[in-house]
Amino acid sequence: MRIPEFQSAYRVIDRIEHAGYEAVIVGGAVRDFLLQRKVNDVDVATNALPLEVKQIFSSTIDVGIEHGTVLVLDEGEPIEVTTYRTDGDYVDHRRPEQVHFVRSLDEDLKRRDFTINALSMTKDGNIIDLFNGQTDLQNKVLRAVGEPIQRFEEDALRMLRAVRFSAQLGFSIEEKTMKAIQLKSQNIELIAKERIHMELVKLWKAPNVYHGITMLVESGLSQFLVGHFEVHKEEWKKFQADNSYVGWAYLCLLNNWDLHYISSFYKLSNKEKNFIQQVEQAYNALCNGGWTRFNLFMHELEVLEVAYEFALWQHKTVSYPKSQIAKLKSELPLQSVKELNLNGHLLMSWSSEKRGPWIKEALDAALIAVINGQVENNVDQLKEWFMYEFNNER
Repeated sequence: MRIPEFQSAYRVIDRIEHAGYEAVIVGGAVRDFLLQRKVNDVDVATNALPLEVKQIFSSTIDVGIEHGTVLVLDEGEPIEVTTYRTDGDYVDHRRPEQVHFVRSLDEDLKRRDFTINALSMTKDGNIIDLFNGQTDLQNKVLRAVGEPIQRFEEDALRMLRAVRFSAQLGFSIEEKTMKAIQLKSQNIELIAKERIHMELVKLWKAPNVYHGITMLVESGLSQFLVGHFEVHKEEWKKFQADNSYVGWAYLCLLNNWDLHYISSFYKLSNKEKNFIQQVEQAYNALCNGGWTRFNLFMHELEVLEVAYEFALWQHKTVSYPKSQIAKLKSELPLQSVKELNLNGHLLMSWSSEKRGPWIKEALDAALIAVINGQVENNVDQLKEWFMYEFNNER
């Protein structure tokens, strides 16, 4: 059985085997294939050492060679090839102090986080399942490989990954695994905020965010994260988003739009912060009298639709259906500032005043006047408006 999404990986495996080594597809790709979910990254593991892998292929990048990973570029799409390994002591609850390359796949699989991620597949489609991961897939259960306390002592981020996987897959967390998370939950404070940020980005786009938030609270992890998840848990019931920025914006809304509080803890990017600020402005305008034509103009359609959804989730009264937003926005006389048929040079030619702040004032006032339908967006009309209305009102 040859799976279309695995074709590049198959070619990589063929060449590794031709060189006298063994190789298999591992991890999330196998899990997602068995769940009939979309397969994204396809990774290969091998008993060939990193330098041996580099000798087999003509084009590689050392993306993590100290941990055994080489990116192979020879076969149509980039494929990460990682040498079988065992991990040394974890000194910071984050990563092993050193790794040891081994020739045994069994040894490699023992170090993985959850049984459903410890599956591997040969190029012929045979599943290697040492920890009953397929049974856990069928039962929709997330279970740690081996002793869960040890797994979470090694890398405390695995606890948050358990919550994220439960949201993505709709799985429960097995009792012993959950108890271990509850016991070790405070160790999440030892994890870099950037890594926590990455897990929550994936959580916000998951199909079962409310389930994930519930697991976050039940596991005790929420006590050590910013956002008052325990207080607002029920308010996540309707949340659904394809864009992770929406998750950060909703978290800010539930925390009284305290962007500094959220962004400083989770290390939000400037783009994420700007999106949140835009949604906050649109949401407040909608909930305080409704949107003006200028509100519709000032915000991107996505921002408006997100603010609208937030208003519904917060049981606010809105006067028209969501489908009307795009129509109302498209009917505006301008869609961007660049479309305004007025600039500083024209204003200077119509006035005896020297260059100064009045130019920006006039441009801003003209923009509002055009959007509100008070003047048409052509040069003659704008000149008349400037000469007789703007100048008289200053």
